[in-house]
Amino acid sequence: MLIIVGMVVVFASMLGGYVLHHGNLLVLLQWTEFLIIGGVAIGSMLVAHPIYVIKGIISGMMHALKGNHITKESYLELLKLQYELFQFAKREGLIALEPHVENPSSSSIISKYTNFANNHHALVLLCDTLKVVLSGGVPAHDLEELISLDLDALHEEEHNVTAALTMVSDAFPGIGIVAAVLGVIITMGSINAGADAVGANVAAALVGTFLGILLSYGIAGPIAKSIEYVHYHESKYLSCIKASIVSFAKGAPAAVAIEFGRRSIPPEFRPTFSETEIAVKG
Repeated sequence: MLIIVGMVVVFASMLGGYVLHHGNLLVLLQWTEFLIIGGVAIGSMLVAHPIYVIKGIISGMMHALKGNHITKESYLELLKLQYELFQFAKREGLIALEPHVENPSSSSIISKYTNFANNHHALVLLCDTLKVVLSGGVPAHDLEELISLDLDALHEEEHNVTAALTMVSDAFPGIGIVAAVLGVIITMGSINAGADAVGANVAAALVGTFLGILLSYGIAGPIAKSIEYVHYHESKYLSCIKASIVSFAKGAPAAVAIEFGRRSIPPEFRPTFSETEIAVKG
């Protein structure tokens, strides 16, 4: 939601100032400039990146528009889930976890925590890692390295998405200049058409430069940064799972294991010790 508010402020300030300065809004509607800049940007992105990165950009933009879905309540739910799973394993034995991690959608424990169950990466990380713990053949320090490998691969994929959008953002001013140069070529071809025609063509050409700079610094760049923050919060959520499971694998009690997870939560979303204690006991 915040990204939408920001975009409204950008366009309201820009267009409002332009109109107050007696600018004609119709002059900015140069559809051919839009076609050149948009087409070149999309085409260059298709040339430079594989399809999964393109899909990642679209998905990242949708997530950025919705805003960060990781909240303090999300972390409390995660800690409660892990506490319940760990307590269940301590009480019933590790092997009793097998049906829960093999088929989490039908798990009487995991299915209760809907926000977590709808988080694909978190669900896969938790269940796959607990399957390794159930096998009993991986020491705790190796388990930590295994999870780190998984998170590093995911982080690299997310980095490719933001890097691709940032690359396009950096290219927009240059693409705008290309559109403006084409407009100048048209202007020089109509130099004998009179001052009015030349002025209109120059104005259209300058719209290309204006649009390229606006798209770079006012839209694409900020969206790329917003997607980066979404990915950051998702990675911290997964890191909380990692910290708790590694501690549990080392033999820590359930309450101690989730405390390791709680300490890994960013301060702005971290529940207090008392809040966590009340939540898991409830």
